[in-house]
Amino acid sequence: MSIHPDIVTWVTWFVLLYFIALNGGYLLLNMFALRALRRKGEEQFLNELPRAYSGLEPPVSILVPAYNEEATIAASIRSMLQLSYAEFEIIVINDGSKDATLEVLQREFALLPFPEAYRRQLATKEVRQIYRSTRYPNVRVIDKVNGGKADSLNAGINASRYPLFCGVDADSILQRDSLAKVTEPFLRDATVVATGGTVRIANGCEVSGGFLTRVGLPSNPWAMFQVVEYLRAFLFGRLGWSSLNGMLIISGAFGVFRKDAVVLAGGYRVDTIGEDMELVVRMHRLLRARRQPYRIEFVPDPVCWTEAPEDMRTLKNQRIRWQRGLAESLNANWGLPLSRNGGVPGWLAFPFMLAFEWLGPLIELGGYGFMLIAFFSGAISWQAFSAFLFVAIGMGILLSASGLLLEEMSFHLYPRGKQLLALAGVVILENFGYRQLNTVWRLTGLYRWAMQKESSWGAMRRKGNWQSGAGK
Repeated sequence: MSIHPDIVTWVTWFVLLYFIALNGGYLLLNMFALRALRRKGEEQFLNELPRAYSGLEPPVSILVPAYNEEATIAASIRSMLQLSYAEFEIIVINDGSKDATLEVLQREFALLPFPEAYRRQLATKEVRQIYRSTRYPNVRVIDKVNGGKADSLNAGINASRYPLFCGVDADSILQRDSLAKVTEPFLRDATVVATGGTVRIANGCEVSGGFLTRVGLPSNPWAMFQVVEYLRAFLFGRLGWSSLNGMLIISGAFGVFRKDAVVLAGGYRVDTIGEDMELVVRMHRLLRARRQPYRIEFVPDPVCWTEAPEDMRTLKNQRIRWQRGLAESLNANWGLPLSRNGGVPGWLAFPFMLAFEWLGPLIELGGYGFMLIAFFSGAISWQAFSAFLFVAIGMGILLSASGLLLEEMSFHLYPRGKQLLALAGVVILENFGYRQLNTVWRLTGLYRWAMQKESSWGAMRRKGNWQSGAGK
């Protein structure tokens, strides 16, 4: 059955315009990010001066949810203990781990049961015991019934003592000055309610004593693709939206929040996979509804390193969960774009996420399929098909290259020529299979959200050897 030529023409134009809008929107964000990085570069000389504690730095509670993290938890906590910051506490929440996570913590940090008042501001699963380290007085461990990551963070908020809390993944490695950098916006602006830091891929790096000692690139191709992907997502995606005060995502791997604002918003939702994004979108919605001045900022400095999946199955499950979390977060906060006070978060960022991130996988894959079938069946000309390849593939390469360029201009973490050449090669290669495969996984996540299939925190296969000092 043939399709009417007019329909083919209209669909062709729709697909072309959609991909132009998608990549054009990200290029515009890239320009905002470039302006923000230039402004930050003008202030960089101040950061190079010797730092001294002013006494004004707000104390921070670092919350570390842990579920089956025996391979990485000890090195992560050791790295946090050596952070260059005036006053902080570390609260590890063992969320009913089935492996030896609690035993590792007891052995490495000499834990003993410690009776203390537990202020239940947010509802959580039962807390079995609270431990305190006899070696490090600022380290506590909460052992609780399994309830998921959001429930663990809520339990940590209940036990925290300080006005700011920092959520950190249990497999994260922090730089020594990371906490100082990510809390700077709170000192500069009293209206700041949350900040997020850059997350980088640690695969291929060397870690000693809980700190990253050598920046390297992974030999595993799945991890290598993610290096470029993270550069693109953080450097001009979130930084661009942050400059407009429209950032809707703070990575669960590293973010700081004002505790009173989070408690007022009701804490993390336990019925969603993307609890980190949902909280940020909900805070935008509630604060804008109250017309309360506020800022949610992104800190572009590379402050947090995390292990990326190195096998296709784990990566696929991760991306499915991320897409489900995105859908749940936006669906739960329709009041933001429909509010008369929606502003940039509601009227720009939310529709952008809706059109290009939430529904994007469906339209993108449909566009690829339609254009391929139409071309090989002779329904469209080679000129139209070439134009499609340019906006879908060529502009995708341009976007990834711009992320690498921003990295080289601002932070220069990969100084060796071979590293830059390898990254440049990945910038091109990822557009010929990896990004399309990622879109398939995201579409699967969208389908599972629509079908309301059961959600879970999910398991991440960790090797842990990158924390022992052996690079990959």
